[in-house]
Amino acid sequence: MSALCVGSSLGLARWRYIALFGVLFGLACLECDAQVILRLARIENVPDQQVGAEILVAVYGKLGIQLQFVDGPAKRSLIESSEGRLDGEIQRVLAVQSEYPSLIAVSEPINYIEPIAFTKSLSFAVSGWDSLRPYKIGIVRGVGSSERGVSGMPHVSPTTTMDQMMLMLNAGHIDVAVNDLFSGMLVLNRLGIQADIHPLFPMLQHIELYHFLNERHRALVPRVEGVIRQMKSSGELASLRKQITDRMLHQENK
Repeated sequence: MSALCVGSSLGLARWRYIALFGVLFGLACLECDAQVILRLARIENVPDQQVGAEILVAVYGKLGIQLQFVDGPAKRSLIESSEGRLDGEIQRVLAVQSEYPSLIAVSEPINYIEPIAFTKSLSFAVSGWDSLRPYKIGIVRGVGSSERGVSGMPHVSPTTTMDQMMLMLNAGHIDVAVNDLFSGMLVLNRLGIQADIHPLFPMLQHIELYHFLNERHRALVPRVEGVIRQMKSSGELASLRKQITDRMLHQENK
């Protein structure tokens, strides 16, 4: 075989190798791009989860990462995210990390809730969680703040959704429904029973909410934390939350 033929064969082989590498690299890049879409659990029919979701869209947008939200019951969502079928939780109380160690908390809070007692005709002096003890209490199953707040109390009825709980309260099956003030008022408006049920002040608690990622995304946690810290420092986070809640309240009151 002449030197020219050998050179041509080697050159052709080299170009085939380069072309194959380019195809494989392109496929790898497509796979990488697909991996930057995170699927997060969102508790269904809970307005403050929508607030947290919109905040996270802004946070992850700064990192070039897209989000998808998967709606489901509170308890089921924790199972899905902790077992890795979903990538994380929009927002939960910090204590979730001790119960579900496979979920890693981003240490900067993104939102907050203010649990309060809703009643239909009952009126009593609210002084923290223990003041609810004598009554039949409704909570949403899987909402950790409520579950911990009424732990050990004798008459607790867990429901799957906020809507169910408020309808039980309206029907007289429970005396008190524990709900976040913002979410509770929106739910009452949606159900058309806002004239019948009212919150009892003061709030039971002010609770910071944290975003969680499944442990397989542990390396992403510091990056997300850095963005949230920067948004908090600049005032962007508080401003964004106010814009979202104001819009939601305005839409519900139309």
